[in-house]
Amino acid sequence: MAELNLSPNARRVLEARYLRRDAERRLVETPEELFARVARAIDEAELLLGTAEKARRWEEIFYELLTSCDFLPNSPTLMNAGTPLGQLSACFVLPVGDTMEEIFEAVKQMALVQRTGGGTGFSFSRLRPKGDVVASTGGEASGPVSFMKIFDSATEHIKQGGKRRGANMGVLRVDHPDILDFITAKGDERALQNFNISVAVTDAFMEAARRGDEYELINPRTGRAVGRLNARRVFEEIVRAAWQTGDPGLLFLDAINRANPTPHLGAIEATNPCGEIPLLPYESCNLGSINMTHMLREHGGRVDVDWEKLRQTVRKAVRFLDDVIEVNRYPIPEIERMTRGNRKIGLGVMGFAEMLIRLGVPYDSEDAVHLAERLMRAIAEDALATSAELAEERGVFPNWKGSVHEAQNRPLRNATLTAIAPTGTISIIADTSASIEPLFALAYRRTHVLGGQTLYEVNPLFLEYLDRYGLNAEEILEAVLARGRLREVPHVPEELKRLFVTALEIPPDRHLQIQAAFQRAVDNSVSKTINMPEDATVEDVAHAYWRAWELGLKGITIYRYGSKSAQVLELGLDEEAHHYDHASRCDPEECRV
Repeated sequence: MAELNLSPNARRVLEARYLRRDAERRLVETPEELFARVARAIDEAELLLGTAEKARRWEEIFYELLTSCDFLPNSPTLMNAGTPLGQLSACFVLPVGDTMEEIFEAVKQMALVQRTGGGTGFSFSRLRPKGDVVASTGGEASGPVSFMKIFDSATEHIKQGGKRRGANMGVLRVDHPDILDFITAKGDERALQNFNISVAVTDAFMEAARRGDEYELINPRTGRAVGRLNARRVFEEIVRAAWQTGDPGLLFLDAINRANPTPHLGAIEATNPCGEIPLLPYESCNLGSINMTHMLREHGGRVDVDWEKLRQTVRKAVRFLDDVIEVNRYPIPEIERMTRGNRKIGLGVMGFAEMLIRLGVPYDSEDAVHLAERLMRAIAEDALATSAELAEERGVFPNWKGSVHEAQNRPLRNATLTAIAPTGTISIIADTSASIEPLFALAYRRTHVLGGQTLYEVNPLFLEYLDRYGLNAEEILEAVLARGRLREVPHVPEELKRLFVTALEIPPDRHLQIQAAFQRAVDNSVSKTINMPEDATVEDVAHAYWRAWELGLKGITIYRYGSKSAQVLELGLDEEAHHYDHASRCDPEECRV
């Protein structure tokens, strides 16, 4: 095997998390062997469903797909494919019932999932409120937030797959009687450190908040109204808490369930930890991302999108992800039944910001919004066509009958096909920008990763462009290292400042427009941070939450720079630590919490 062209940080990440080790913790695998192991393991599905000749051909295709970094699957696939563990999914939602037995069964199931590298989402909306009667003992219930702390404590002592910290999403409906306790549950930065939390809101609640009306609180045990709150006051409490800590986000339940492909199986109540995959109880999903910087071509000194390469990459990636479902080893039987029944996959992108720079398109421009939608629509169309071909070759997903796809007379192999994940560490392996996020900074420290290590990064594309423009790199870098961005640096062409705009310089409305552009062509959801500067106001957060609902998004998370003391990314290389949560719906690869 030829040696791969990987960056030093990519090799550090692979060595820390992905390459196999022996009993003495010595490395026994190279990156080339890792990709060969994964390609061979996933190709077993081709042998099971096809012929030996076809399997040999697809193993070569998958190996090339991975080694080129044109596409990479989610971390559990890279970690576990071809190993005795064999659990390959990143995203799970588990149900939490209202009895003690059901609650602790969910804790056990969470542990089984997280030890294999998966992230878990929960709706706690079925739990009776604090102070409600417990018939079996005559005592009082302690409420959802109290039980969430048990899940949090269990996660604290589980390392995902022995390599990553655990990650959870906790959801509570806005009409639950304990909603105010939930909204402020992470206010002191010590509680629920292994959780992202989101309030599940309905269109009716948002309309009531706009009017200033009251709405009913419903006891889930009885289904009866037990009180009323002013919707605007509750919305303001959500906004204030998010301004202070980044939590809670919002999940827009009606938008999510309008896009539910299998409503005959139930309503969706929760998402995975990062929010990009709304799932039914016991569903899991396999994710993968296309490296958009590799989907470009240059001719006549001009760079544009290589639409044919993108089309071919989508088709290979969809087949790869469908094969993952076939060879996966599931943590519990209920998850296997639901996952095989719906065969959901989530194909997305990484390197979008870098792609825009190479195309000469500023991230905060209208052209970027239009390109985002065009790109994602092309990916969605080719993914749909590939799933239809797989359905003809292998059969539709088992729960197709009764689904929206049957109603549209559309035979498909997969109930969902697209999602935008954070790509926390796989974008480091691919040596590109994360997901659809803008550049966070032109120079920064990525801290608290890989068991406490710090990765120092100066954007290599920035260095390339300084050279292209004939600028004094040493002089400009000195200024950028102190600031993390280019805007205040003198003697730099305006065009370059526009191209290398960073996350905190981009207005929240533009962040939201980019998210909405992708969401319009994505059938799952989009994990995206709406970044705000440290001096952003509570009113700025409120405006972003309103706009997200008006744009038809399925969820929103904001992060106001500096509002937490522990973090993943820091501006500059020589300033005090500030928190930035890049992809803050906690990839379980690189967690916001």
